[in-house]
Amino acid sequence: MTTMAPWQTDWHIARATLEWQLDMGVNEAICDAPVNCYDLPQKREAPQAKAPAAPAQARAEPAQDAPDPIALARHAAESAQDLAALQAALAAYDHCELKLGARNLVFADGQPNARVMIIGEAPGREEDRQGKPFVGEAGQLLDRMFAAIGMGRENPDPAKAVYITNILPWRPPQNRDPSSDERAMMRPFVQRHIELIDPDILILMGRISAGTLLDTTEGITRLRGQWRDIMGRPCLPMLHPAYLLRNPPMKRHAWADLLSLQARLRDTT
Repeated sequence: MTTMAPWQTDWHIARATLEWQLDMGVNEAICDAPVNCYDLPQKREAPQAKAPAAPAQARAEPAQDAPDPIALARHAAESAQDLAALQAALAAYDHCELKLGARNLVFADGQPNARVMIIGEAPGREEDRQGKPFVGEAGQLLDRMFAAIGMGRENPDPAKAVYITNILPWRPPQNRDPSSDERAMMRPFVQRHIELIDPDILILMGRISAGTLLDTTEGITRLRGQWRDIMGRPCLPMLHPAYLLRNPPMKRHAWADLLSLQARLRDTT
């Protein structure tokens, strides 16, 4: 076998040798003569400062702040002089992304002159399909609950009628809990809704409704049955019918709350 001298190495062998060195971590070339690091200058010359860039001839205008969706909601709600105007204001409000995935705006149901106004959480699948609140399985239980004390959404007598709405008018995807931002955007509309209906008593049905209007993070099992005051009128937090369907033993608490409501109506003129 013939051995080639180093200067006779062909480029294939040279390239393979170089690649091997790179694989082994070699990243600097070796000089023919040694370099004494101690002989190098201790300080390098400071690089010359770059000349300042010439000012731009025209600068772009600063971006304007995005509008506050809560302030816009408050303005739209306060401008509504009746229920039709409030529903139209909600339909025109484009700052809540839930609107994009919903089939229908779920505004309200029942008698607007009712003494009792029920505020739920958000529409479910059936509510989104029909455009009315509390029409699914939980809504059917709600109707039976109030029928047990002689009240209902179809009753023309204001003393025995109920009016029903939700914190959110659009269904959240997969029935998830509404976010704090979504609840904050809808709160001015709900407050204006209460002002326009002007009920004697409010029923806050479920954790989201009670937490939003009472501005609390306390659980509904602690809040239920305790009379509070909202916007100058008494309100009663209650367990949501959907919760009762999942926890039938808790229906006894709902019955106690209904009897408390019945007694409060009797004492309130």
